[in-house]
Amino acid sequence: MLDTLLDRTVVGGYTSVGYRLRARGFDDLPRMDGEVAAVTGATGGIGLAAAEGFARLGADVRLLVRNAERGEKAAAAVREAVPGAQVAVELCDISDLRSVRAFAEDFAAREQRLDVLVHNAGVLPPERTETQDGIELTVATNVVGPFLLTALLVDLMAASAPARVINVSSGGMYTAKLDVADLQAERRDFDGVKQYAQTKRAEVILTELWAERLHERGIVVHSMHPGWVDTPGVQDALPTFSKVTGPFLRDADAGADTIVWLGAADAPRRVTGRFWHDRRERPTHRVPWTKESAEDRRLLWDTCTRLAGLDPEEH
Repeated sequence: MLDTLLDRTVVGGYTSVGYRLRARGFDDLPRMDGEVAAVTGATGGIGLAAAEGFARLGADVRLLVRNAERGEKAAAAVREAVPGAQVAVELCDISDLRSVRAFAEDFAAREQRLDVLVHNAGVLPPERTETQDGIELTVATNVVGPFLLTALLVDLMAASAPARVINVSSGGMYTAKLDVADLQAERRDFDGVKQYAQTKRAEVILTELWAERLHERGIVVHSMHPGWVDTPGVQDALPTFSKVTGPFLRDADAGADTIVWLGAADAPRRVTGRFWHDRRERPTHRVPWTKESAEDRRLLWDTCTRLAGLDPEEH
C-alpha cells in the first residue's frame, strides 16, 4: 500500500525519498559472469551508472557511444569503480541509421552473444530538427534508432537466449497520448517536452509489440522509468525543473537500479512486455484518454519499420 501511494503521488515515488523507502526491501542481484550487456547513451548519467551496475555483477559491458573520447573516459570510470571490469567502447550514433547498421553488422559478426540490450540514449531538443535520414531528431534517437538496432541484433540475442531488451522510458509519458499520424511533429507547433513525452509513450507501446514477437525466441522485452534523476541531460534540457526539484532528485545509481535489476534478476525473465519503476510493475496509463487504439499500435509499428528501412515482410 505504501509503494502504491508513493507511486500515485508522483513526487513521493519519483524522488530520492521514494527510492530510499523502497530500496530497503530490495534483494541482492545474481551474478552475470560470462554475459554481455550493451548500453546505449553510456557516457554519463543513468547509462554510465547502469554500465557500472552490470560490471559489478561480472558482466562484460559494451558502451555504445557517439563520441570515442567520451566513451573511453566512461570506460575508464567503470574500470575505476569496478577493478577488473571487462568493458569495451563501441561507436554507434543511435540517431544515425547508417551508423546503427554499420555497428550492428560489425558487432554481430565478431560477438558470440548478447544477453542484455539497454536502450538508454535519448534527447530532448528545444527546436525541431531533422537528422540526415530526414527524421525528426527526438523520434530518430528515442524511437527509430532503437527499433532498428533491436531488429538487427535479434538473431544474436536469440542465440544467447534467454536474453533481454530494456527500454528506458520516462514518467513523463503518462501525460502523452500517441499521435502516430503526426509522430514527427510536422503539422503542429514543436514543443520539445511534449515531443519527448510522445516518444517515451511510443517506446512503451513498442516494448509490448516487440514482446509479442520475440517471446518464442527466448527474448523478453521490458520498459521502465527511472524516476526524477539528477543528470547532465536533465540539467541542460530542463533547467527550471532541475533547479526547483534539485534537493529531491535521485542520483544516477538510483535511477539505474531497475535497469540493472531487469537485466539480472530472475523475476523479470519470467514475464515480458511490462513497464517497471523501482523494481515493481507499473500501469502504462493513469487516465483513460491517453490510451491508444489497436489501429494506432499497428500504424506505429508500420511507421517505425518504414522509417528504419526494414522489410515489412520480415518485421
